[in-house]
Amino acid sequence: MKIFTYTASALLLIGLAGCNKNEERSDAYGNFEATEVLVSSEATGKLLQLKVEEGSQVKAGAAIGLVDTLGLHLKKKQLTASKQAIRSKLQNEKVQIDVLLEQKENLEREIKRVDKLFVEGAATAKQRDDLHGELKVLNNRIDATKSQLSTANRGLLSELAPLEVQMEQIEDQIQRSVLASPLGGTVLSKYAEAGEIVTFGKPLFKVADLKELTLRAYIDAPQLATIKIGQKVRVLTDGTDGNLKENEGTVSWISSSAEFTPKIIQTREERVNLVYAIKVVVPNDGALKIGMPGEVKF
Repeated sequence: MKIFTYTASALLLIGLAGCNKNEERSDAYGNFEATEVLVSSEATGKLLQLKVEEGSQVKAGAAIGLVDTLGLHLKKKQLTASKQAIRSKLQNEKVQIDVLLEQKENLEREIKRVDKLFVEGAATAKQRDDLHGELKVLNNRIDATKSQLSTANRGLLSELAPLEVQMEQIEDQIQRSVLASPLGGTVLSKYAEAGEIVTFGKPLFKVADLKELTLRAYIDAPQLATIKIGQKVRVLTDGTDGNLKENEGTVSWISSSAEFTPKIIQTREERVNLVYAIKVVVPNDGALKIGMPGEVKF
């Protein structure tokens, strides 16, 4: 009976020692997180399509949904008709001026002919003076026509400019009605379904790149000297067989200021009040999940 008691006590001590050893083997503890992007609607209207489901993969920039653009296309059609109406009113300045210039050339040739006849005595001074007077009137008419046409066309062009800006705005709104994910990754949550009316800024789904997860862990001040950014460390997580699974991670960030120990985190020394946060990037083979606890061994 005494031998059994001694043996049980010895096993208990060994077990406690093993537990203490397990507690000491890791240098930091924390939880895994990922950069989550909340994708919201940039248009208002009926949601015609949203081809994502929770857990599905999306590619960055690929079209995955559409907000109804019928009203925008009708507005665009109206603006196009207004622009065509204004352009039809624009007077072709070059054509009208070319006609007057052609008349001027004909008149100048006639003046040269009459001047020659006047020298030879075959034409009168009045004929010559009348032609020169007609040329002067024609030149004034050309200048006046140029001024009038330029003023009229500038007025019409001033009406056309705002329509061009409105057209650009409509095109931008149509493009924003096509939904795409800014980030390639896994859909974590979906907040809208096809057929719903969405407004600008309404959340549609949440996506995150799970190819790599970040373990946010906490260390105490004496441990700061043992790590640096870019350092390779061992990351331990719970395995399916009950043992710890080891992954390689890279320290990507070290906090420059201390903070109070989070309640859900325990460091090597329970009495430590102030800790420093670090981030360790770990490649994900599919086994790591957001919120999963992890341990770090330097």
